[in-house]
Amino acid sequence: MSALVPIGEHRERILAAVSRLGSEELPVTGAEGRTLVADALSLLDIPAFDNSAMDGFAVRFDDVKAGGATLRVVADVPAGSADDPRLAAGDAARIMTGAPVPTDADAIVPFEDTAGGLADSLGSIRVTRAPRARGAHIRRRAEDLAAGDIALPAGRPLGPLQISSLIASGVTSVAVARRPRVAVVSTGAELTAPGVVPGAGEIPDSNSTLLERLCAQAGAEVVVRAHVGDDPAELLERLEHTAADVVITSGGVSAGAYEPVKLALDKRIRFDRVAMQPGKPQAFGVLEDGALFFGLPGNPVSVAVSFEMFVRPALLALQGRAQIDRPRGRFPATEGWRTPVGRTQVIPVAWDGAGVRPATAGGSGSHLAGGLGLADAYAIVDAETAFVAPGDVVDVMLFA
Repeated sequence: MSALVPIGEHRERILAAVSRLGSEELPVTGAEGRTLVADALSLLDIPAFDNSAMDGFAVRFDDVKAGGATLRVVADVPAGSADDPRLAAGDAARIMTGAPVPTDADAIVPFEDTAGGLADSLGSIRVTRAPRARGAHIRRRAEDLAAGDIALPAGRPLGPLQISSLIASGVTSVAVARRPRVAVVSTGAELTAPGVVPGAGEIPDSNSTLLERLCAQAGAEVVVRAHVGDDPAELLERLEHTAADVVITSGGVSAGAYEPVKLALDKRIRFDRVAMQPGKPQAFGVLEDGALFFGLPGNPVSVAVSFEMFVRPALLALQGRAQIDRPRGRFPATEGWRTPVGRTQVIPVAWDGAGVRPATAGGSGSHLAGGLGLADAYAIVDAETAFVAPGDVVDVMLFA
């Protein structure tokens, strides 16, 4: 029996086989979920001009710095105006949030700092509280970004906030990584399609849907989703027609008599026993057509954990993602649980913002698919620990 392979060693072997995919140019509005492959440069200053941060009056600071000043309102500047009214000593302009600040003004007095406020704003005003300093309540041109600055660096994923930022920067198109094409194949004669009532000895195939959704979250596109039984020839035939960058199978990699992945691909890819619980049996290699092949165990929790630890980082690395690991924190356990000495435990946990507990009352069994739905994170417990007691602080990998 071969020795257990450390998680880090197995992961390094996988990432060493990753080559970045090609890129394509997309409109910013159609690039959500994609990864930038080149820095996106701002085409505009943000803000584009000095503008008011408050509804109130644009004033000359020297006129009001002592407080109690009465000023003449000589102009009205709404947002969107292109006017630049002249302000002489003792003059003010009514101004709205976002409107350009007149050249002669160097401070904004909010309505609430005047005697009459908005109700008395087009004749004369009395300032009841002076601005704190010259430049008060003025947003300066390019204080956020200047044209030519990097709006977003390469390697960043594009979500709603990033796309909004790019639009504000005047960027209309971006270079993004091509989506990895993934083939997902579940194995096992005992599996039934989702929605089909299992017969005697059968169980629903939840793995293929799980993997499809996890791939989508990682920016990949599942181009093949299939199920094969226990015949290795059926698996080989399916693999001949994938046209994928990545192939992920579930089941068939252990030491049993009916292991189609192992029987079909032994000697072509590597089969290891990784020092991880759940998810000890793992297969990885590069197929003849260049596709990365991941052979994951068959139990659903093992599939989820294996994807998180090995497949997700590879999918993100294929896209040139700057950050391929989820954020981690350290939190106390609110309940105790047993761990397997000699293997790093990656257990689905429920996280309440302060502490964690196993997501299912059954603990960390790889077959406990029901508990996955209650998980917010994975707790990662080192191989030397035999028991996590209430109050013990553990590493936690958060889903979001």
